[in-house]
Amino acid sequence: MRIFRVGPRLLLLLLFWSLNTVAQVSTSAPPAETADPGSTAQSSGTLSSPPPSSLNDVMDRVVEREHFFMAQMRHMRPMVETYLQDLKTDGSGHATPVKDQYFLGRLDMSEGPEDTSFMGQPGFGRRMINRLTSVYSMHFLPLGFAQMVVLDTDFQKKYYNFTFVRREFLGELRCLVIDAEPKEGSGMGRFMGRIWVEDQNYNVVRFNGTYSPHPKNSYYLHFDSWRLNLRPGAWLPAYIYSEESDLKYGSSKSLNFRAQTRLWGYDVTGLNKNSEFTQILVDSPQSVKDQSDAAADASPVMAERLWERQAEDNVLERLQKIGLVAPAGDVDKVLQTVVNNLMVTNNIDSPTDIRCRVLLTSPLESFTIGHTVVISRGLLDVLPDEASLAMVLAHELSHILLGHKVDTRLAFNDRMFFPDEESFQRLDFKRWPPDEEAADTKALELLKNSPYKDKLGTAGLFLKALQERAPDLPNLIRPHLGNNLATSKSIRMSALLASAPQLDPQRTDQIAALPLGGRIKLDPWTDHVELAKAKPVALTSAREKMPFELTPFFPYLTRLSTPSGEKAINTSTAK
Repeated sequence: MRIFRVGPRLLLLLLFWSLNTVAQVSTSAPPAETADPGSTAQSSGTLSSPPPSSLNDVMDRVVEREHFFMAQMRHMRPMVETYLQDLKTDGSGHATPVKDQYFLGRLDMSEGPEDTSFMGQPGFGRRMINRLTSVYSMHFLPLGFAQMVVLDTDFQKKYYNFTFVRREFLGELRCLVIDAEPKEGSGMGRFMGRIWVEDQNYNVVRFNGTYSPHPKNSYYLHFDSWRLNLRPGAWLPAYIYSEESDLKYGSSKSLNFRAQTRLWGYDVTGLNKNSEFTQILVDSPQSVKDQSDAAADASPVMAERLWERQAEDNVLERLQKIGLVAPAGDVDKVLQTVVNNLMVTNNIDSPTDIRCRVLLTSPLESFTIGHTVVISRGLLDVLPDEASLAMVLAHELSHILLGHKVDTRLAFNDRMFFPDEESFQRLDFKRWPPDEEAADTKALELLKNSPYKDKLGTAGLFLKALQERAPDLPNLIRPHLGNNLATSKSIRMSALLASAPQLDPQRTDQIAALPLGGRIKLDPWTDHVELAKAKPVALTSAREKMPFELTPFFPYLTRLSTPSGEKAINTSTAK
């Protein structure tokens, strides 16, 4: 990624992108340590070849696999989300967020870097033009972060000097660690840094560094890019972390930020279109039974409920197909357990099943679609404990119990016929302020009779931390489908603030909110979510609390073991 000057005084942030995809293999790299005799390489996941005998041979395999990777990515259209926090360092050297930015879109590399943006803003592609609000101001272009999935679109040995560093484990993978430095005159925007290559098929699974050299008045950002083994022979981008703390630009300004980019929702349906109809099974006529006498027709009340459920199902099906809502899974069951605790202790028997689902985006939001409670991955990440989760779920459960219904126009499925990128504009589940106030009141009643009644101090503490950070992190707090958790004038469930202890940032035993990415892990292929199984870590200083902040990624890498590829790898994130 680079920053370049437009005219004499304006700066933009872009990533150098080369469109060349055909590479020629050179054999001029210096020899190095012999690779493992037992390892094998595959050029396309099916053919094996003798183990490499030198670093030069290893790099031949790496170059080949990178070209295969580029060919794979041209068939993928994953969701791409980047959340960025600008930082300011205080007198003690502690950097805290003072501003944030958020981008969400879908990456398409079939014919170079193209995109669709979900944010009603210019897209990730090269056509994007940012409006500069002041001289020497800095603006980030989303595609710059998304393009960090690529080591080099024209990756060839002749452009680089490679140095073997050591062998190292990343999770369960034994990797060859290799430094790559562009040769003089090899062209602009070559990768410069360190790569990790798994030692069986020689796929790049991680690369850490920047792009170099850069033209005059241009700069490249540093990043750490990770790939996961999501299918046999497929190592695909999942996480990118970027950080700068002292990059100078303009006359006296410096860049200080952290950013997380996540990719998920890999779409391979285009590769199997011809087989779709062959997989349809039609029952024989004899197996169809007339059940007209088995049940009575729906009463008017039941018909109304079924009509509302149809609208609810239409929306959830569409959001899941887009890649915004996770398929039903174990995390939903955890949320459902908390909802059941609230209902049972309040003697509530709902005539309609209440469901829970996870929105896959980072901004903190929750809302209801009919009788389904939806809560975002980002909100689940930062909630400190079960009582805080119960507070959020109690508010949404109250909307359902108070009869705040879904828009039944959505029961007509043709209303779901819209482009994916218009989802946030076409779907709206916000409630009127009186409904929000009523839900707050009802939620307090539910919580006072629940198993969480003596633990609501931590829920109030979370609200205090949220209220304190809301002015600096509007893009994290701003919802896209539901209501605000907090605004400059109000905060949801404000009655709990009075019962909360004093917020003390210096106490290591007081955790008001967690960093992003610490609780939920997402399978980028299937979009399923799980609770992370990271071991608890004792904090050594108050700086390590990092409420609502970003941290680097360190996923535990494993190699896909099942031939069918039906189980994705462990992708837990550690701080």
